[in-house]
Amino acid sequence: MTARHLAGAVYRALTNRKDGPTLYEVCDPVLLRHQGGDGHLAKFYRTALANPALRPLLRRAGLPELRDKTRFQELQDALRQARDEETPDWAAIGRPVAALLDTVTLHHPRPVATSCSGPEPSLADIERVIRTCGAHLLQSFRNNGFIPTFAAFNLIGDPDLRGRDFLAALTGLDARGYKNSTLLFNLARVFIARSPAREVINPPWRGIAEPMWEPVQIRHRSAYYDAFFIEALLGFAETGLATPAETDAIRLASSEMVDFCLKTSREDVLSRDRSRVSVITALAPNPHPRFNRFFTHIKQDLGFGIYVPDCDTTACSFSAATQAGSNDPILDQPLLDFYAGYQVGGGANEPLVTVPLNDNIDYDGGIVTWIDNLAGDRPYGNDLDPTLNLDVLEVSFRNCSRWRVLQTPQRLQTVQRIIRFQRRLVESGAFTDPRSHIYYLPELYCAYFGRCYAAFAMLPSATRRAIDPDDSFGYMRGRILGYVQDTLIAAEMNAFDAALALIALGHLGADRAAFTPALNCIVAHAGEGGRRGPFRAYEWNKMKTPTRIVVGGPEVTSAFVLMGLALARKAMQRAV
Repeated sequence: MTARHLAGAVYRALTNRKDGPTLYEVCDPVLLRHQGGDGHLAKFYRTALANPALRPLLRRAGLPELRDKTRFQELQDALRQARDEETPDWAAIGRPVAALLDTVTLHHPRPVATSCSGPEPSLADIERVIRTCGAHLLQSFRNNGFIPTFAAFNLIGDPDLRGRDFLAALTGLDARGYKNSTLLFNLARVFIARSPAREVINPPWRGIAEPMWEPVQIRHRSAYYDAFFIEALLGFAETGLATPAETDAIRLASSEMVDFCLKTSREDVLSRDRSRVSVITALAPNPHPRFNRFFTHIKQDLGFGIYVPDCDTTACSFSAATQAGSNDPILDQPLLDFYAGYQVGGGANEPLVTVPLNDNIDYDGGIVTWIDNLAGDRPYGNDLDPTLNLDVLEVSFRNCSRWRVLQTPQRLQTVQRIIRFQRRLVESGAFTDPRSHIYYLPELYCAYFGRCYAAFAMLPSATRRAIDPDDSFGYMRGRILGYVQDTLIAAEMNAFDAALALIALGHLGADRAAFTPALNCIVAHAGEGGRRGPFRAYEWNKMKTPTRIVVGGPEVTSAFVLMGLALARKAMQRAV
């Protein structure tokens, strides 16, 4: 997005011909100055939607169908119910908003095909970028005392969240504040997407992963992010390209981040048999998340007051600590026993998934995301993400002996059911559909499958046969590698797309020639991040509710580029 494009988009939004009632004409009379009822709804509206930055962009964004007094009144009545009733009927409240959402046309990125990538970059160029990315991560840790990640709101929402999905979320989420924010964010989406304001809030970009160019980016720290920064730094050390001083810094940073994952972010919960288990929380209590001052003051207003542990953060933290050589006793817990209580089985166990945004896939055998805390809180309801399940497999393979997976039939069965869940996803081709994924891109799923496959490949051959007797991993490898080679790297990419491609290609053993398009993309874009880092911030993961919240950062891009290039370099050295 150029400055000229942005200026033109802003001008069109500010001078748009108003064609019907606006968001503010609907909401101001109900929420702007109201006292009483559920105070959070009005507070959220004033903070997130009626603020001085957004109001000018949407003051002319009207909807002609709301000239119909009956429809206008239905919408306002729904807001009043959400505001005033002690136990609202959220399905009824959401119906008029869902009907409007279905008038919105959004689509996922469609990069154009490209056929010419040029010659393979030199090993010197690749090693230069690896060193630059590694130095960026270490400098960020030194400057901040941690490696930050950022979140940004994209108010136009996710293309997969249509009317029925919005209703599923509104009724399946638990916390009222989260329901409130989902309701109002999705109402605002309609006015944004059907007006020139969409070009300001959702400008076009190159490739698949969304660049993070929103002006308000929320800095924070989580054990989930630290786990992947540990992996990236260990990968930097493994290349042999780090200086002695950098190697010492990697050791110290990794040790501190392992402690943050396993100690600072540790939380006890109850398993299904009511025994206590230590897991890793998505966001440690203040002040550990290190929110920037702006968000610290408004996160409660936005409905993000309660955080609970999740299966993914727990799996990735245990994996990173295992790779770093930690001997913390928490790692001796066989997580598979705990995860079995969160594994979906057809029929009686199906209600575990209360927010089925990806009900196009068969959940049987999959592990759901969110873990009930000791108070029984589950503010996000529960959903099921395929990529999370790859992380559960990966940590299980790394701890196969420690957790006595082969010697414990129930644990082996839990692993094999997850593998069957993944095989059905890949066999159907649904892994390439963004709708199948809750928190990640299909392209990231491919990279994480490569990471999981590499952990599986390190097991002894007899162990691999016992875990995967029908060679599902071999079958899935072929399908996923084909998608990366025939679709991802055959189209225009940005630096983050290219890093994901390299991680998949490297772990899955692609031919050296397949790396060239992604390598050229990364080398050509090195320096694009300006003063903030070698590369720009891109979408690593996302939330689809309450609106599209993209998580990433310049450090995240450096970590993924570093991991991808390290794998490509290893493949090039093997070929020589």
